[in-house]
Amino acid sequence: MVGDGALLLGLVEEFVTGLQDSKAADTATGVKKGQFAVLELVEALGSSLTSSEPRTRGRGIQLLSQVLQQCCTSLSEKEVQVLTAFYENRLKDHYVITPHVLQGLKALTLCPVLPTGLAISILKSLFQDVHVQSLMQTDRSCVYNILINLMESREEELKGLGADFVFGFVQAIDGEKDPRNLLLAFQIAQNILYRNYELGSFTEELFEVTSCYFPIDFYPPPNDPHGISREELILSLRAVLSGTPRFAEFLLPLLIEKLDSDVQSSKLDSLQTLAACAAGYGHKELKEFLPSLWSSVRREVFQTASEKVESAGLSALRSITACLSCSVLDSDSEDSLNTFLDLVLKDCQHHLCEPDLKLVWPSTKLLQTAASASYRASYKITAAVVPLLLEQYNNHTQNAQRRTLVEVLQGFIQPPRGSHTEEGDENPLTGYRQPLCALVFSALTESSPTLQTAAVRTLTALGTQPGLLSGEDIDLAADHLTRLVLREEEPQTCSAAMEAAGSLARLHPTAFASRMVPALKQEIVSEAMEECEGRPTAQSQQALRQRSLKTLSTVSTHPSLVQETVPILLQALSVSHKGSSSFELEEVVSACRSLQQIAELAKDSEESGRYFHQTVIPRLLGLAVQASLQGGGAPNPLTEERVLSAMVPIFSTACGYLHTQLAAHTASLVLSLFLDGDTSFLPENNIPQQFQLLKERSNGWPETQLVCLLMACVCSLPKSMEVPNTDRLLSELEELSCSCVHPFTHTSAAKCFAGLVNKHPAGEQLDSILKRSVKRIESGLSSDSPNRIQVFTLLLWVSKALLLRYHPLSTTLTDKLLSLLVDRELGSLAADGFALLMNDSTDVLNRACHADVRMMYRQRFFTETAPKLVLGFNCAPEERKSSYLKALSHILNSLPRQVQITELPSLLPLLLEALCCPDHGVQLSTLSCLHPLLLDTPQVMTSHLGTLLSRLLGLTASPAMKVRVISLQCLKALTRLPEHVVLPSRPRMLRALAVPLGDKKRLVRREAVLARGEWFLLGSP
Repeated sequence: MVGDGALLLGLVEEFVTGLQDSKAADTATGVKKGQFAVLELVEALGSSLTSSEPRTRGRGIQLLSQVLQQCCTSLSEKEVQVLTAFYENRLKDHYVITPHVLQGLKALTLCPVLPTGLAISILKSLFQDVHVQSLMQTDRSCVYNILINLMESREEELKGLGADFVFGFVQAIDGEKDPRNLLLAFQIAQNILYRNYELGSFTEELFEVTSCYFPIDFYPPPNDPHGISREELILSLRAVLSGTPRFAEFLLPLLIEKLDSDVQSSKLDSLQTLAACAAGYGHKELKEFLPSLWSSVRREVFQTASEKVESAGLSALRSITACLSCSVLDSDSEDSLNTFLDLVLKDCQHHLCEPDLKLVWPSTKLLQTAASASYRASYKITAAVVPLLLEQYNNHTQNAQRRTLVEVLQGFIQPPRGSHTEEGDENPLTGYRQPLCALVFSALTESSPTLQTAAVRTLTALGTQPGLLSGEDIDLAADHLTRLVLREEEPQTCSAAMEAAGSLARLHPTAFASRMVPALKQEIVSEAMEECEGRPTAQSQQALRQRSLKTLSTVSTHPSLVQETVPILLQALSVSHKGSSSFELEEVVSACRSLQQIAELAKDSEESGRYFHQTVIPRLLGLAVQASLQGGGAPNPLTEERVLSAMVPIFSTACGYLHTQLAAHTASLVLSLFLDGDTSFLPENNIPQQFQLLKERSNGWPETQLVCLLMACVCSLPKSMEVPNTDRLLSELEELSCSCVHPFTHTSAAKCFAGLVNKHPAGEQLDSILKRSVKRIESGLSSDSPNRIQVFTLLLWVSKALLLRYHPLSTTLTDKLLSLLVDRELGSLAADGFALLMNDSTDVLNRACHADVRMMYRQRFFTETAPKLVLGFNCAPEERKSSYLKALSHILNSLPRQVQITELPSLLPLLLEALCCPDHGVQLSTLSCLHPLLLDTPQVMTSHLGTLLSRLLGLTASPAMKVRVISLQCLKALTRLPEHVVLPSRPRMLRALAVPLGDKKRLVRREAVLARGEWFLLGSP
């Protein structure tokens, strides 16, 4: 122990006299290990603490405080009591010592064994002996943290002080200016208000000492290390000001005063604070100020040029109205809500009679916002406004005025987001149901497209609220929407009618199934089977049929409707297959797209999912197989690549998302069809001969191209579902992809092979499959192979499949691709293949198809491949360098912007070289990569400015219009460089950019004007 005492004295001496701050940590370690106690440290500090030199006493207390900060949780109750008394006494000492004393007290307030009564003692000493605002920022922060610590651990004791605690706090923060400390002070004030500390007679003082910072005008300096934001301060102060209704008599006049300010931020903050306060105050606190508050809010909505201020004003109005709506009426009390709404109606209602004037919309917004606050407000405003609007519609005859009135009416019918009607409350519009319906149906028959469009949207608002449309009204609505879809030529009206039909069909499927769907069927199928006199021209009939197909998918928002609309689309495909129709290829594609959209809408419906698996998929497959086996004669649209490509998403959506249990069964049936020719599950099974859909034969491409549908089924299954007969299937797909000469077929087979490999579980089976495939690829890519293109396609897709899942073999296949960049036949294709590797595929190997896609695979691929591309470029013969440049630009274009910016300095010389490449594809890809980088980091280009300007100017005369356009955009972006860098080039650029002003293409001339204008303005004040 003697040795420990000597050690302690040595540590104290080195810290106090030797000024070695590191000895505080050593002392704290000794206390933690039990080598000496805290009170022994106090004894060892005796001479230092009683020194006549304030700085020596300060060093002694500093050492003790730093030790306490690390050891406060291990102190005993007796030690805490002794130390607290000591520190309270030291608060009366020299001001140099005060900061260290405060640090010690802060540590003691964190002690779990702080005895009862000491919290009050500490506070009284602080409030009596410390003038907080004369301290440094860190010391003031320490005082506030002491208060916060005691409020967290000794709340009941502090509340025992009554209003004295609030008074002490007010004195402590009065005059505080540092934003870091203000956040702490606002936190203490919030605790006082929200934890119900007694304010006593100091309510106004607490308000004054906090509200003096309103509105916050603090803007943090650039690169502020403290991270204090203006928004953080605003929200913290707002929580204080709205914390108690007792502030209302002081705060509301302040807000009204600040709303008269010309500063937009002040107005915005005041309105947002008003909204927050109204939500917490009662109607009694607001009552006295209602006229002034309404006047201020109305002015801001009527006159402001800022959408943010207008939105804040409307939010404040809603909060005030909601607050007043909560008042309980007594027989003797005045209805504050009724009085307030009378003010609103008085100032806004008459503007609704002037639909030509601009105040109609601000008035509408104010009335609608007030009505949305509560059921009582809605009932009163609806009773005043709706009859007026109905009357005004009948009084005005111009379509523009009527359209405005209908749009205003829609806002009162459409319930705003977040509004609720209590269960059992009658809809305020119920009493006006019949005149509203009459007005809407009348407007739907007008000749004005804009009026019709407004009426359609109002009809949707009526139909989505229960009880506002009767059964007859719904039938009539379906008829009107059908007429607009089929007969209205105005695209906006037609689109609005489709959207309305989709919304209303979800709620009223029976009416649309019985009225709209048959009419659409008549246009789609009947007119395709028979020619009628007096019908529109073939072109307009085709447009009408496509519109009808789109509408069918739009209204299929209910399972019962799905089973009505899908058969029509299947019938249309069947009719086109039989060749007895006037269906154009585009219409067949539209029918497939409509089926796909219905499948997307049905993702959450088990009933619709079952219907697709049991009926739609077999029927589509049956039609596709029959069409592929059909002999000579007229071409069948179902054998066209565009149609089959449009079928692929139908199968993908069904197998990937609709009733996944049935999806596995569907996939097994489709596999049996392709592997074994099993057609037993296909409807209308009248296929005359044996066939093998995966076997290449002479002129057999109509059958083998159906592999795209197999791909859609098996490659979209979730990874958890195992595909049967995988080995055999992959073997046949590999053979088909390498031997078939039909491009669509061998590409689809390669995609299917890649999709299965991507999700195949790792192990010996996968290794065996890949080993066989790589061997086939290597032999197939030899210069004497007749199927190099097919094998190359397989290489591309397998490389992508393995790259996405980080398979080790992906590097080997990528190296194979890199080696092909110098190949005369495949070099250009290999370069474009890097775009395929980096970009998302739409039909396979994407997350929607449940593919195994690892995060940041693009960045990893770039890191591994870019150095090899640069090396290959440097070693390649001159005529093959363009392939490396094209590959690099494809990779760069698909990287995230931040990665591009990071890599730009090292790759910029290569990109500049690419601009000299004669290949327009390389030029366009490089320019597309450079343009966003020029906008984000123009300073990187400074050292290459001369070269860049020359090459971009040369490209403005390129034969390719897209190259000319984007090169001019790049030249415009270069004006963002520092003026001293680009200003010397200004005369040259103005002369050169005068040439494209006469370009024969309007888009080029427009970009030339913009670019030359930016260069012309360089150097201007």
